[in-house]
Amino acid sequence: MQYIADLHIHSPYSRATSKSGNLAGLAAWSAVKGIDVIGTGDFTHPGWFRELRENLQPAEPGFFRLKKQSIPPIFESLAVEKALSCRFLLTAEISSIYKKHGSVRKIHNIVFAPDFDTAAKITGRLAGIGNIESDGRPILGLDAHDLLEIVLELAPDGFLGAVHIQRFSVHERGYFLSDNRLRRRPEKHHLCTPPF
Repeated sequence: MQYIADLHIHSPYSRATSKSGNLAGLAAWSAVKGIDVIGTGDFTHPGWFRELRENLQPAEPGFFRLKKQSIPPIFESLAVEKALSCRFLLTAEISSIYKKHGSVRKIHNIVFAPDFDTAAKITGRLAGIGNIESDGRPILGLDAHDLLEIVLELAPDGFLGAVHIQRFSVHERGYFLSDNRLRRRPEKHHLCTPPF
């Protein structure tokens, strides 16, 4: 089966996001945009995790849906059905900033948890490493390899993936900064993939 998905979102507990965001709103907008599956984002934040537990119920294995009572009465009957058909995956982005081989590494990964119990175990382990309450996307001094080990240990049915495959910024003279090196862009209208 094929899905249209948006797996990289953030909750109202993250910086630079709407503080009025909620799961019902995400489900409603997913219906408008034709999105079938949405990542919850930020399951490591205690406040958002509480909201996830209160408003989601298991659907198919690894997927969740809104509880009917979580849908505001303002939704018309058509919107209610579309909101109920939206599926959620438990996700959290982790910003790892650490030093390795003499260089500072800044890597953003996304963790997928199959259920609330597994998400709670991952959150508990990460809380022992750094502050998970200051932002929906915690910034931890954790090597990405160590994060992978935590996910493999605590979430055998979970998944860890890169959030931002490449990062670059184009400057006025056709140069971009990537992987801590300045490189010349080959042609004005082509993006260049850095060799990592």
